[in-house]
Amino acid sequence: MRVAIVTHVVRHNDGQGRVNHEIARAALDEGFEVTLVASHVAPELLAHPKVKWVRVQPSRFWPTNLLRQQVFALKSALWLRGHRSEYDVLHVNGFITWAHADVNTAHFVHGGWARSQYYPFGLTRGVWSAYQFVYTRANAVLERWAYRRSRVIAAVSRKVADEIRASGGDPVERLDVIYNGVDTRGFASASADREKFKLPEDAFLLLFVGDLRTPRKNLGTVLHAMKQMPEHVQLAVAGYLPGSPYPELARELGIENRVHFLGLVREMPVLMRSVDTYVFPSRYEAMSLSLLEAMAAGLPVVTARTAGGAEVITPQCGIVLEDPDDGTALAHAVVALASDKVRRLAMGEAAAELATQFGWARMAAQYIALYRQLAGDASEALRREESALPAGTLPGARSLRSLQSLHTPTTPE
Repeated sequence: MRVAIVTHVVRHNDGQGRVNHEIARAALDEGFEVTLVASHVAPELLAHPKVKWVRVQPSRFWPTNLLRQQVFALKSALWLRGHRSEYDVLHVNGFITWAHADVNTAHFVHGGWARSQYYPFGLTRGVWSAYQFVYTRANAVLERWAYRRSRVIAAVSRKVADEIRASGGDPVERLDVIYNGVDTRGFASASADREKFKLPEDAFLLLFVGDLRTPRKNLGTVLHAMKQMPEHVQLAVAGYLPGSPYPELARELGIENRVHFLGLVREMPVLMRSVDTYVFPSRYEAMSLSLLEAMAAGLPVVTARTAGGAEVITPQCGIVLEDPDDGTALAHAVVALASDKVRRLAMGEAAAELATQFGWARMAAQYIALYRQLAGDASEALRREESALPAGTLPGARSLRSLQSLHTPTTPE
């Protein structure tokens, strides 16, 4: 089988990129030929003889991500249209190309974020806020269009699936849920090492991981909640720092000596094994990889109902807040865990056990099965079409358009 995957990045240290990396690797293990239409691909994949990289790299002269993404969508669609005979199944990720897709993984629903009561952007709130508003609305329209041009949508959580159904317009053809995976073995087997990250040995350490330039991840509420926690409770923060307002906020709150900004961290399993609790009250998330990683590392988690992944958290392994902006509730949850070691350790064990149900291999196997099903459906439809041709008609008489429009009748969920 030949699979084409369209995504911006295919590599380990990227959320969506990691998902596609694992899918591509599993497809290669099955003997598939894999074409990666992307800007960046991990070197270890490029070394495989059955991998073809179609590099689509928008020029940096385009001034915004919104424009660069449109250039990528157009260039990738042109290549796919001209090389349709080189792949059997096309797998895309949200709105990323103008081409019709067989599988479309929904990692985020911009329409859902725009409808959220926590959405902070508007046209009259400054230039940056206006750009974010336009970016969200434009992507909401484009992704809705892309989902309805896909044979199967694979939502990364039930939350995402529900938001796609609520987005309006024509119903989608088929909507499945395939949760993201996690390297359970790597996170479970890592050893703690606070010294490596210059973290205090005697503190009760919280960990926050995420994009530190956006209010959506909600580090601000965590910092404000720190004011209501005992002095021995400290916070480690991992994420890209340039342009982040949060170091200054920590200074304004007078807690800079209790907050440790680590920047980008490569050895995340070691860091997660070095702390006591994971905090992630994101205002909007589809399915957080870092949440699964924290569970795999045996950490109890404090998150919010608005964070994708919260739907899999049980009371035995974490605390789910109803309001991500409720700093007092967040502080109470953390203090309860800090003061009850027995409960905290039991929750960590339950989290690690639950995480074993979300391994990368399991996720990838679901995509491989989906590829086989779709390719089989297309092959069967093709066989029926050929058998119906008049005697002596060459198979090549079918139009390319008919080949591209093969669909499997299904009932939307």
